[in-house]
Amino acid sequence: MTILLTGGAGYIGTHTCVALLELGYDIIVADNYINSTPLAIDRVKEITGKNFKSYDVDVCDIPGMERVFEENKIDAVIHFAGLKAVGESCAIPLRYYRNNLDSTLTLLECMQKYGVRNFVFSSSATVYGTSQNMPLDEKEPTGCTNPYGWTKYMIEQILRDTAAADPEFSAVLLRYFNPIGAHESGLIGEDPNGIPNNLMPRILNTAAGKMKALTVFGNDYPTPDGTGVRDYIHVCDLAEGHAAAIKYAVEHKGAEAINLGTGNGYSVFEMIHTFEEVNHTPVPYTLEPRRPGDIATCYASPEKAEKCLGWKAKRGLAEMCRDAWNWQQKNPNGYKA
Repeated sequence: MTILLTGGAGYIGTHTCVALLELGYDIIVADNYINSTPLAIDRVKEITGKNFKSYDVDVCDIPGMERVFEENKIDAVIHFAGLKAVGESCAIPLRYYRNNLDSTLTLLECMQKYGVRNFVFSSSATVYGTSQNMPLDEKEPTGCTNPYGWTKYMIEQILRDTAAADPEFSAVLLRYFNPIGAHESGLIGEDPNGIPNNLMPRILNTAAGKMKALTVFGNDYPTPDGTGVRDYIHVCDLAEGHAAAIKYAVEHKGAEAINLGTGNGYSVFEMIHTFEEVNHTPVPYTLEPRRPGDIATCYASPEKAEKCLGWKAKRGLAEMCRDAWNWQQKNPNGYKA
């Protein structure tokens, strides 16, 4: 079985490549490397000892993507490709709508033309908006607070409509929570462009001395220690969830939204202290007021994933912190030499 991964050279994409190859799947990667590098593909081959095709192509490019489908017998698609920075999406929303929607429409049209009907989509917990009901399950009302989230929301609807129109089409909409960590080899990991916004990359930069101190936004939330609580999931667990979703897509028809999270909420202070304890490395921090729009607590109900996919997260916070620091130490500048 051959699986096309769009955006397969990215953070979650590379870890999913490894998971699929280790399960015996054949893969093809399509990526324009706007947020990634071909070196990440070489690292996947090094980890697995397996070779595979990769195309330097923009998924919005219809002739380029038709070439990928024409040259290969593809059985399923995992769609990671897309712009993904929440803050940037608010500054340049039209670029996000154009890129993320166009890439999906191009991909679906190619799949339709070449008779490929199994689709796994990289969605996001951002589609739940600012819901206060925890844990979040898939029946929770959806709605978004930024253009990035709305692109995920709109693509989910496009996939539902496609499945409704074609009884042979299958789409699994994977709503991620907060992926962190790295492959235990330290060969692949998260390499954000510019100044990172997410907590773990900022912890890594602080621990590595690239930042003087981590800024903690708010210590007066109604949580056990006053800091915000989120559902962090090891990227390798997330990757294994995609492999399980491919199997589900092949065996079921229609569109199904499924959370990928641990079901546990970890606070900012808990993250800092666990990182320090596991890695014997201090993470100095300063306190600032809450950021507008941040909610106190957000974590998943993972029950549907276990029921439908036979999947649940296996790695704990200590492993997430250990593997993230291992990646940072072996790649102090990410994939850059």
